[in-house]
Amino acid sequence: MDTLNINIGVLGHVDSGKTSLTKVLSSTTSTACFDKNPQSQERGITIDLGFSSLAIDFPKTINIQSDKPYSNLQYTFVDCPGHASLIRTIIGGAQIIDLMLLVVDITKGIQTQTAECLVIGEILCPKMIVVLNKIDQIEESKRQQVIEKMKKKIKLTLSKTIFGDSPVVSVAANPGNSPALGIAELLEVLESHVYLPERHPEKPAVFSVDHCFSIRGQGTVMTGTLWQGTIRVNDVIEIPSLSLTKKVKSIQIYRKNVEKGEAGDRMAVCVTQFDPKLLERGIVSAPGLISHVYAAITSIHKVKYYKQAIGSNSKFHISIGHETVIGKLTIFGPPDSLNKSPFNMEEEYLYRSSLFDPSFDEANKNENDEDLFALLEFEKPILIVPESLYISSKLDMDIHTNNCRIAFYGRIVEAFSDKTYHQTLLPKLKIYKNKSKSGVVDRIVNEYEVVCKDMFKKETRLDLFTGLRVSLSSGENGVIEGCFGQSGKIRVRIPQGLKPDTVSKFGSKKSRKGKTEDEETSVRESLKVELKFKTYVFSENKKIVQGKED
Repeated sequence: MDTLNINIGVLGHVDSGKTSLTKVLSSTTSTACFDKNPQSQERGITIDLGFSSLAIDFPKTINIQSDKPYSNLQYTFVDCPGHASLIRTIIGGAQIIDLMLLVVDITKGIQTQTAECLVIGEILCPKMIVVLNKIDQIEESKRQQVIEKMKKKIKLTLSKTIFGDSPVVSVAANPGNSPALGIAELLEVLESHVYLPERHPEKPAVFSVDHCFSIRGQGTVMTGTLWQGTIRVNDVIEIPSLSLTKKVKSIQIYRKNVEKGEAGDRMAVCVTQFDPKLLERGIVSAPGLISHVYAAITSIHKVKYYKQAIGSNSKFHISIGHETVIGKLTIFGPPDSLNKSPFNMEEEYLYRSSLFDPSFDEANKNENDEDLFALLEFEKPILIVPESLYISSKLDMDIHTNNCRIAFYGRIVEAFSDKTYHQTLLPKLKIYKNKSKSGVVDRIVNEYEVVCKDMFKKETRLDLFTGLRVSLSSGENGVIEGCFGQSGKIRVRIPQGLKPDTVSKFGSKKSRKGKTEDEETSVRESLKVELKFKTYVFSENKKIVQGKED
């Protein structure tokens, strides 16, 4: 008979009582449980992820469609730190959860970090339960009234999120010398929210390690959560960050020896000896699956609560798994806003100056970012699981401004593991910018040729533009033939000839008769010439091209 493991993230603002709640809910702790880090003891706050569990007989009230006959239900609680400076750790921990407990101090309500945890939950987690903690600090005669008032506030906040129907449970996890309050009700609500998460035991194994230690005479033990795949005793697994492969000697799931672990399981894997100090936290996988990545093509979705601009060429903190690096952003998408095809290296894409580009989105009535992609170029290589999720943030933003620091998120579409990707891969990425130049007709030489000025500067390399098509404001089309003199003027050939009206109005002496020099110049310069073209952002030769429509 099998055990269904549900990973429950316990998130919230610092001092909201997350660790106290996790302790009262748990029956078994792991080697990386409550406040194990010495600094946690000194500072009185959680600064790292803590893991503990509660195992019960599988409730008959839970009805899920599965081929497995589950006999036990296990909740694995992931106690995340709440301090603003530890958001990287929070993001890393949240990526392994199936359900979230958002802990709110009833005496303070939703605070800045509570809101950021809510944002992380929206990105990563389909279900959430709000826990109103510290109700024992409210005078008993006013307690119910305060609880109902806070519930209404929270429900109003959640109505603007995917968690609009989330239940709100009130508890006192650590009421001094008295027993905890509301825990039975919370466990009932938890039970009612159990579901079968989407897991992939058939995929190559990916094991997220959060703690590592050695046991004399046995080997090195790595504890963590299996994101995907299956790991069995005697399997060979790889530690990519150390370029090591190791044989699995034994596996434990909360101190019980097992032959294998499957996607979603919290487990300890003992392998042949290596120095545990080299891997306190990281990714272990099936051999050959993961490599260092220098840049990646990703999907990109804006976090609606982030109020700053998100523009191409800007830099953000990119969190993938337990790693966070600085990444430079280039945004692009299909020229047609209705095109929602998967990314294809052979296709051409339009450069976007920002995640919302008025010059394109307003014209196309496009208000979402579902069809956009990003190129992320990392300041240092990062280990990436194929198709993994990433979260981008501005961690250097002042935490006292009460602004959301989480900016956008998405999934890895294509990874560049070639260190020389600038030369080998980027030139193949067809991202272009639409450009235009305009000038005026300085002189009509004859009905098939005009001279144009004000389009180019004196120092411009006009040979790059020779042969490109232009259009006249009077309706004719022309072709740039080359320079005229040394001042930046160009000769434009009109293959079909100028219209008689154009010659009459702008070129004949009769049209200029009786006009002052300024008036004559005004008439002549009202005949405009426009050049439209595009340049490829990563082109090696900076070639200028035109589409059929230009």
